[in-house]
Amino acid sequence: MMRTHYCGQLNETLADQEITLCGWVHRRRDHGGVIFLDIRDREGLAQVVFDPDRKDTFAMADSVRSEYVVRIRGKVRARPEGAVNPNMASGAIEVLGYELEVLNQAETPPFPLNEYSDVGEETRLRYRFIDLRRPEMAAKLKLRSQITSSVRRYLDENGFLDVETPILTRATPEGARDYLVPSRTHPGHFFALPQSPQLFKQLLMVSGFDRYYQIAKCFRDEDLRADRQPEFTQIDIETSFLDEADIMGLTEGMIRQLFKQVLDVDLGEFPHMTYEEAMRRYGSDKPDLRNPLELVDVADQLAGVEFKVFSGPANDPKGRVAALRVPGGASMPRKQIDDYTKFVGIYGAKGLAYIKVNERAKGLEGLQSPIVKFIPEDNLEVILDRVGAVDGDLVFFGADKAKIVSEALGALRIKLGHDLDLLTSTWAPMWVVDFPMFEESDDGSLSALHHPFTAPKCSPEELQAAPATALSRAYDMVLNGTELGGGSIRIHRKEMQQAVFNILGISPEEQQEKFGFLLDALKFGAPPHGGLAFGLDRLVMLVTGAQSIREVIAFPKTQSAACVMTQAPGLVDSKALRELNIRLREQTKVE
Repeated sequence: MMRTHYCGQLNETLADQEITLCGWVHRRRDHGGVIFLDIRDREGLAQVVFDPDRKDTFAMADSVRSEYVVRIRGKVRARPEGAVNPNMASGAIEVLGYELEVLNQAETPPFPLNEYSDVGEETRLRYRFIDLRRPEMAAKLKLRSQITSSVRRYLDENGFLDVETPILTRATPEGARDYLVPSRTHPGHFFALPQSPQLFKQLLMVSGFDRYYQIAKCFRDEDLRADRQPEFTQIDIETSFLDEADIMGLTEGMIRQLFKQVLDVDLGEFPHMTYEEAMRRYGSDKPDLRNPLELVDVADQLAGVEFKVFSGPANDPKGRVAALRVPGGASMPRKQIDDYTKFVGIYGAKGLAYIKVNERAKGLEGLQSPIVKFIPEDNLEVILDRVGAVDGDLVFFGADKAKIVSEALGALRIKLGHDLDLLTSTWAPMWVVDFPMFEESDDGSLSALHHPFTAPKCSPEELQAAPATALSRAYDMVLNGTELGGGSIRIHRKEMQQAVFNILGISPEEQQEKFGFLLDALKFGAPPHGGLAFGLDRLVMLVTGAQSIREVIAFPKTQSAACVMTQAPGLVDSKALRELNIRLREQTKVE
């Protein structure tokens, strides 16, 4: 045995025992002729003391530096009075070092690990193998492992089978671009990496497996936003013969058990809210319920005003005029209002009207605002009553196409909640249900809001008669304004699946070519089925309080979808390309 204990496992119960540790030198200190080494491994730190009495060992301790890999034999003893470190798991004891063996030396690391230094993320990712030695990084990955263990235990206990699905599959139109893999044995043909195991898990239901899960790698070649990775991990779940309520109950139970086991937090029952209500009250299909601010519709009070900025959207069936009350916001300086106006501009809002409510009893005199002169006093009173405005409040207004108003005020609501410290709780889970089946793009064409395999809440005939207003049997689990997971009851009848494809403008030939195997499967006895997929990286990020999903992935890609550590993606030599029947275009060589 190279070691008897991990550093972080040492405590008072081992006093006077001889132990052997292996790890890295975290910190080295000389104190009046005695050398202290803090030794680190994945479980934590331990302080080892070297006395000059043991000449050879002392000389060796004197020569080691940060990040040397060492093996130490010594005796555990209680720390002297006043030297106990409550911040360390092994803080009540230290080890008197008898023998010290250097297993490997280390050059000075590119950034210090024994104190927090703000090095750029690029450097941390370039030397990720060193970055992961930092105790806070190790803690996040350990927690990630606890989370996947908890999930597996729960699903195993509930009769789910862990089944692996292929990574080399065929391209499907699922939203983002596919990563393509050229085939050497089928010249000119390509595999695609899966954006999710969606079709395979549905086929497993047709195969009679009843309850399936997988912690699956998924791939999306999309333009990266701040928190997207080209490869990410999903907790993928599918069941047969269960309806929405059953699946939601089951997966809610999983997340509640997980929070209890990992954080000792009781999330309680998750409230349910329709998509329509979420958009109306919060301007978002993933509302953060920790935030008490709400959007209030006021178009009915502004439809008749001369001021076109308000009356235009108020009379437009696709328009929206909404108000957002900010408690105590009347003291907000002009510059801050200008900053918020700039902020909503990002979401397409042309401006941000406001009313400062200084003293309601004084009527118009008590209001400070450039827009009050355009609105009759009676309507103003109704609006202020409706939003619940009291003295000292500020009311913001958004007026535009409904989508722009919801997005802009929804984002402003979130920003105000954080800026003004308004959050009322630590955790706020919920379900959003009754999503529309389709969303309309600017040119009037329809696309699937979730994916084209989601079952609608109506018959194929009703769906074809009014696709734009049809609701789907989809549900999303939301936590603190982040979508944790989404799923739906799937289509299990061929006629319905063809009806959805038709509405999406996928021709019968294309249906056969791309989804022939699914349509075949649906006519050979497909059971009613549905499921859900959770973003594991996002879940771990929320549980650990990390700022980005890159913090909870061992070897993530940067925002440009590259790995700076291995220098991937890289060039491939011409022989390998020839075997794959691929020739690069001239300009890419020059670049």
